[in-house]
Amino acid sequence: MQLADFDFYLPDELIAQLPPAVRGGGRLLHVDASGALHDRWFRELPTLLRPDDLLVMNDTRVIKARLFGQKESGGKVELLVERVTSELDALAFIRASHAPKPGSRIRLADDTMVDVLARQDDLTQLRFQRPVLEVLDQLGQLPLPPYITHAPTTDDEARYQTIYANEPGAVAAPTAGLHFDDAMLDSLRKQGIRTARVTLHVGAGTFQPVRVDALADHKMHSERYTIPQATVEAIRETRTRGGRVVAVGTTSLRALEAAAQSGELRAGSNETDIFITPGYRFRVVDALITNFHLPKSTLLMLVAAFVGLDAIRAAYAHAIAQRYRFFSYGDAMFLERPPHEI
Repeated sequence: MQLADFDFYLPDELIAQLPPAVRGGGRLLHVDASGALHDRWFRELPTLLRPDDLLVMNDTRVIKARLFGQKESGGKVELLVERVTSELDALAFIRASHAPKPGSRIRLADDTMVDVLARQDDLTQLRFQRPVLEVLDQLGQLPLPPYITHAPTTDDEARYQTIYANEPGAVAAPTAGLHFDDAMLDSLRKQGIRTARVTLHVGAGTFQPVRVDALADHKMHSERYTIPQATVEAIRETRTRGGRVVAVGTTSLRALEAAAQSGELRAGSNETDIFITPGYRFRVVDALITNFHLPKSTLLMLVAAFVGLDAIRAAYAHAIAQRYRFFSYGDAMFLERPPHEI
């Protein structure tokens, strides 16, 4: 398939710049297994789920990954930590008039020094003088997506984070989870719907555009994930009861599908650069809760693989016509795989 197959026009005013007034206050476009479209509100989600279903959520926590500093020459530098690789080490994207060379140092706001170790493709290996997460928490800025135009606020620090975020390491939120509040989770539990957790630390690559026309030539950024044994067992029990595995977000789906590439879902931690495009055979996930994605993005390709390219085109055209709000702070979709895909 070609990149142009995943393009669409989105009016700027439909890009949500702020979250809804309350969590779960947005809309929900239901694409059922036949491809029919139903306009709903997110608070109606429990009516779309069954007592034996299992929601799998990504419990990654967004870190304050953006740092500002100076090179030894005095030039300004912006760092976006893409991944924390050890207590003192990280990989980062660097923005500067001239990229700092390996062997040089960067001075951060409180005179903390960062050593530039080496280049790794479009990332740079950095070593901090004290724990990376400590530095980010004290000096970092929340890395809002590039299509959100305001500077991060204290409200963003709360709302660009799921209520069940636990494992620090993401530089972008698993945005489908932003809709859930405690009341919704309590309602689902009372309905007999269980939840399970995975961890996938969302990297900055989620915002990187596809720059090649032939999808087969695109290389995904690698991301780290963990599948607990308890989640594997919960999925096995769900299958036994005839329930569905419902991924909350494309990140949860990618973690589950990556861990099942051998044909059997396996617990553990690993790296994945899985690229899901139409024609992919899903092994684990039966339904997906997700936000709307950018044109020509790998995530749009994933949802097209899940329900079919024609169905996703129709859904997006409908969402635009009905003035749904798009992207991280926007509205959600509930996608059910068509019968021939299960």
